[in-house]
Amino acid sequence: MSGLTYLEKLLDGAEIEWQTISDIFNLKNGYTPSKSNKKHWENGTIPWFRMDDIRQNGRILDDSLQKVSATAVKGGKLFPANSIIIATSATIGEHALITVPFLSNQRFTCLSLDAKYAGFLNTKFLFYYCFLLADWCTKNTTKSSFASVDMDGFRKYKFPIPCPENPEKSLEIQTEIVRILDAFTAMTAELTAELSMRKQQYNYYRDQLLSFEDGEVEWKAMGEIGEFIRGKRFTKKDYVDDGIPAIHYGEIYTRYGTSAENVYSQVRSDMADSLRYAEHGDVVVAGVGETVEDVGKAVAWLGGEKVAIHDDSFAFRHAMNPKYIAYVMQTTAFIDAKAKHVSSGKVNRLLIKGFAKVEVPVPFPNDPEKSLAEQKRIVSILDKFDALTSSISEGLPREIELRQQQYEYYRDQLLSFPKPESESVA
Repeated sequence: MSGLTYLEKLLDGAEIEWQTISDIFNLKNGYTPSKSNKKHWENGTIPWFRMDDIRQNGRILDDSLQKVSATAVKGGKLFPANSIIIATSATIGEHALITVPFLSNQRFTCLSLDAKYAGFLNTKFLFYYCFLLADWCTKNTTKSSFASVDMDGFRKYKFPIPCPENPEKSLEIQTEIVRILDAFTAMTAELTAELSMRKQQYNYYRDQLLSFEDGEVEWKAMGEIGEFIRGKRFTKKDYVDDGIPAIHYGEIYTRYGTSAENVYSQVRSDMADSLRYAEHGDVVVAGVGETVEDVGKAVAWLGGEKVAIHDDSFAFRHAMNPKYIAYVMQTTAFIDAKAKHVSSGKVNRLLIKGFAKVEVPVPFPNDPEKSLAEQKRIVSILDKFDALTSSISEGLPREIELRQQQYEYYRDQLLSFPKPESESVA
């Protein structure tokens, strides 16, 4: 017995039954009520969940950042409480457990437990198992410019039901797994809350440092101090392990920070002549996104070679300090001004002509050398704050990263149920 894993000891030889998502859950697609009908969005009381909710408030949610009115509900029916939402397009695999009746946008597929399994399955156990489902989703997407999950395969993905002939024992096993994973989650949440407070403090000081009194700077439109160069399209099928360094617009707000010297993706070398590139010192701007804040998010490209950019992004070419520009674009004032130049719909899109009119502060505009020195000074201060909150190699972020790795290891161990040798589980 000493060589057994904790899961094997917990199961104690119990049988495992595997059932597909389409059998365990009722599946519904989320949707966005018409933006042109103001009644849908005025005096809303019904939670309407988006990716922003997960990013800001975590994966167990009882309220949303944005609400809709009863007129927005199709067929008068909400998604039931204690359902799971999982992103099957765009930011694929992100998921959350919703504990109240709700609606969600079209990026999410809603998984509501079928009534026949109400006495057999712990919803939070299923929520934790969705981390494995999320990994499957990221590896099984359709080959198009806008990634989405293979939904035929999704419906066939299987979940384990331990000890199916003994519901009481089954729930005991599931509850114990949930208890352990909840404990790991709570430990990480405490550190994350502290980090969140530090980020708020950093955002405050960044905004203060980049707020200037009259006469200290000249406010100039972005189109006046530089030019926007739109990228050229490439798709998932163009990605390779060894090719041309590339930045996809979605990576700007999911993977990159204020600046970057290395890329996460590469595309085929034979596409070289058909692509457009950001050069050292350019600021790469996301042209579309799931939220208004995502659209227009920027990363200063500081790599030694040019990098291909997607056609839903822009390279902002200018003569200022690139990190200074990227920091300015993170400020609350800039985000508020930018929001006026984002078209909303199924996809939020940057209106580049209007965006080019958004103003940024230029210190000592009549003395380029002194201006660059002041920009460098401000960047140096902000880099120190940024390191405290963003770097995984030091401080709280590093500790959270290590705790998260430990949690993911034990989560995978606790959810590695034995699969029948004769059956290949999706």
